[in-house]
Amino acid sequence: MTEEKKPKHKHAEGSEENKSREVNWEEIAKEFEHKYKLALADYQNLLKRTATEKQEFAKFANEGLIMEILPVYDNLKISMEHVDEAAKQSGWAEGIKYVIKQFADVLKNIGVEEIEAAGQVFDHNTMEALEGQGEKVKKVVKSGYRLKEKVIAPAKVILE
Repeated sequence: MTEEKKPKHKHAEGSEENKSREVNWEEIAKEFEHKYKLALADYQNLLKRTATEKQEFAKFANEGLIMEILPVYDNLKISMEHVDEAAKQSGWAEGIKYVIKQFADVLKNIGVEEIEAAGQVFDHNTMEALEGQGEKVKKVVKSGYRLKEKVIAPAKVILE
């Protein structure tokens, strides 16, 4: 065979076309490593965010139950305000005072605190004015409450 008739292979070793098709494994490895690190960081952020959300949920999970119980506590306190002085010295009144104190301790232990409103300057963040135009609270109609810094029930007040 002569050189003219010899078939020329397009993909002969070392040809320019073959060099452009060579795979750069180091570059691919770096790219996968970068993607892995991004995915790992996203996963770690997800874990942190989920843990924070769980803590927030646990912190306020009992809010519905607390809102059901607070009127009972308020009514016990109001009932003692309407007992005459002679009856306040009786055994049953002392028992109710003890129950009110016990109730207050339980609420405090779970993070519920009563909003101090009587005689205070009106604060629209923690109070709801029912009457009056003044700046100071004249009377508390219904107690307000916070659950771990969050107002769950504003105090209902009458202004001067």
